[in-house]
Amino acid sequence: MSSPIKIDNFTIGGGAPLALIAGPCVIEDYEITRHIAATLKDITGRLEVPWIFKASYDKANRTSITSYRGPGPDEGLEILAEIKNEFKIPILSDVHRISEVSAASKVLDIIQIPAFLCRQTDVLIEAARSGKVINIKKGQFLAPWDMANVVLKITSAGNRNILITERGTMFGYNNLVVDFRGLMIMRQTGYPVIFDATHSVQLPGGAGTSSGGQRDFAPLLAKAAVAAGVDGIFLEVHRDPEQALCDGPNSLKLDTLDDLLSRLTSIHETINRR
Repeated sequence: MSSPIKIDNFTIGGGAPLALIAGPCVIEDYEITRHIAATLKDITGRLEVPWIFKASYDKANRTSITSYRGPGPDEGLEILAEIKNEFKIPILSDVHRISEVSAASKVLDIIQIPAFLCRQTDVLIEAARSGKVINIKKGQFLAPWDMANVVLKITSAGNRNILITERGTMFGYNNLVVDFRGLMIMRQTGYPVIFDATHSVQLPGGAGTSSGGQRDFAPLLAKAAVAAGVDGIFLEVHRDPEQALCDGPNSLKLDTLDDLLSRLTSIHETINRR
């Protein structure tokens, strides 16, 4: 069993209830971001699901130079701060550069290290020095046991508030697969493991100038991961995924979450009882 990590007024891991990290891929504007946050607040409140709001202020690794990246750190962190203060919820977003960490740590409860940067030692250490919880996305190019070295970079800076997120492994060109053995292997680090169900069905670069995705498979993989014993689920959601400015093909529609979360929490409770 993983050691529990304290976030806001709940914990992740150590046999705690299944946690949810959810929100839009990227901040499109304040109104859309607030609507998604308000809807998620209502759903998770009714279902009593511990929830962390996720939205990126800059998607620095988009497929095309013309792809929408987000409002940037200044405006983006301002929007996230407003969401945090209004809804009284913990906030997660990614950092891509050392220079972002100081400002981001004043707003974020969890600093996320994107998958492509999970081996960037200086970024990891600077994020760790903030004292915030660090969510490390496992690189699509890494074996699960390689994450032990990534964890050591964080702990070398004196930070043991760590989450590890699985988001699929490259399988040929423009395709990802999930090796569910990796979830158990990564839990051997002693830290909670999160399963990113929506990025795991992404088809990186699969649409030519953007990534494709197979959102219909995300609920199936999420249920399998919870049955395998993960501590939390990561979902990118949108009120109209077909119109989303980033990762629409793998994002789930908001109005599908009630049923999915009910099923996931039921599976998690059954596994914990056993």
